[in-house]
Amino acid sequence: MTDVLFREATRADLPAVIALLADDVLGKARDLTEVDDAYERAFADITADPRNQLIVADRGGELVGCMQVTYIPGLGRHGAERSLIESVRVRSDLRGQGLGREMMAWAVDQARRRGCALVQLTTDKTRADAHRFYRGLGFVASHQGMKLAL
Repeated sequence: MTDVLFREATRADLPAVIALLADDVLGKARDLTEVDDAYERAFADITADPRNQLIVADRGGELVGCMQVTYIPGLGRHGAERSLIESVRVRSDLRGQGLGREMMAWAVDQARRRGCALVQLTTDKTRADAHRFYRGLGFVASHQGMKLAL
């Protein structure tokens, strides 16, 4: 899919991004499919923060994927910054065609260029296919993540 452009999302992309998030087994249960005030606020917060990027995969003006990349400063690893990749989605009819691999390679390359010492992500324990995918990219399940829903 070399005809895909990776770029920061604009407000006009928000409905398509929300549709991508909801077009997922877990997303169907937790994400709405229409833009509301909460999505508008979150989008504004992400785009206003220089350490956050909402990235879209654009093929000829059509959104085919998205991900959020956050750069986290820290004291560990001698003050190194790390990149956190979340909410990676590929349009369901295009899965398995290499777009996810391209997206992740782009994000890892951006982290390298920025000087990050580490790229990290979380993936739901029920996503066996995603685990295989990330392991195939060289990611290692080196830590146990935990969450507390509020």
